[in-house]
Amino acid sequence: MNFLFEIKEGLRIAFYAIRANKMRSVLTTLGIVIGIVSVTMMATAIEGVDRKFQESASAFGANVLYVQKFPWVGHEDWSIYRNRRDIPLKVAEDIEQHATMVEAVAANVITVRPTQFEERNMKNAFITGTTDQYIYASGTNVSDGRFLSQEESNGGRPVCVIGANVVENLFPNQDPIGKFVKVGSLPYQIIGVLEKQGGLFGIFTSDNRVYIPLKSFMNQFGSKRDVTINIAAKKGADIEDVKEELRGIIRKSRGLKPSDADDFNLNEQELLVTTFSGFTAVIAAVGFFITGLSLFVGGIGIMNIMFVSVTERTKEIGIRKAIGAKRRTILIQFLIESSIICLLGGLLGLIISYPLSLLADKILPTAMPLSIVGIAIIISLVVGVVSGFLPAYRASRLNPVDALRYE
Repeated sequence: MNFLFEIKEGLRIAFYAIRANKMRSVLTTLGIVIGIVSVTMMATAIEGVDRKFQESASAFGANVLYVQKFPWVGHEDWSIYRNRRDIPLKVAEDIEQHATMVEAVAANVITVRPTQFEERNMKNAFITGTTDQYIYASGTNVSDGRFLSQEESNGGRPVCVIGANVVENLFPNQDPIGKFVKVGSLPYQIIGVLEKQGGLFGIFTSDNRVYIPLKSFMNQFGSKRDVTINIAAKKGADIEDVKEELRGIIRKSRGLKPSDADDFNLNEQELLVTTFSGFTAVIAAVGFFITGLSLFVGGIGIMNIMFVSVTERTKEIGIRKAIGAKRRTILIQFLIESSIICLLGGLLGLIISYPLSLLADKILPTAMPLSIVGIAIIISLVVGVVSGFLPAYRASRLNPVDALRYE
């Protein structure tokens, strides 16, 4: 009960001291305000980019493997990958025939060609030739219409499915389903539109793509192409087991000897997530260290002002101790005062950070969840306690007789 009374009394004295020195209190909190704004903006930027990355990574599919000539991430000499043989369509056929742990296999090839509808033109659309299985072996979903059917895929019919950015460019004010677009020099009828993926990977998503049957692609743009093979693992299958099975099939299909190294890569979403997590961890560590310096400077300012406050109120401390105040009471009083000053600075920093984060979001994705708000408040209180401890301890150790004689 006495402890609660000491807290209540400490709060009352602290607010009185802050009101009595308004200008000094405001100037003292500036360091904390700047520090909290810096830390909060850094945290919101990292949180926003991380969320956007997770959203973007989902476009690759959590259980989808990509057989490709190049790795998505790596540290070796890229000339090794550049000199690899292209992956032919035969590899996809062998996987489809022999793999036992896969749900769908979709070969796809890409070229860049202008795509036109009436007077509107998209110069750099990514034309993707693929099969009906692509929708099951990717992280894409149809928002309107449908994807390619097996008959359309096998027959190489002149139909296509387009991404969200293609719709925005060619059909800003009308429904594209049923319309004909000229892909290169040939017309294709639109049968479906894919959901917008957006995110950090830009051109690697479906947004800028026009999907046509693989047979149509080969007839129009040539068959000698490096093929990417999307493979969806069966539900419940261990992804490492799936990779080992695929590795054996692909090596046999490409005629590799047991002593030969793989001349292909099995890429997956997890590679991007792991690489990005390590990258953001380094950025966060460096960023928080730099922004933490401003909090350190702010904390030094709080400590300095608290020492001044103790010196100014030495006689008051002496009177309180002479009438029975314990060391703990004096210690708590000054810790509360420094904590309140920092807490006010932290709250003001949050008030400033929120509109700044909204402005920053126009350039870089940001997010300010309640967890960041809570962390900022806790940091403010910790800085207040740490900065005020030495002045508070000094005040609690004052001799009441010497304090009463202080002028």
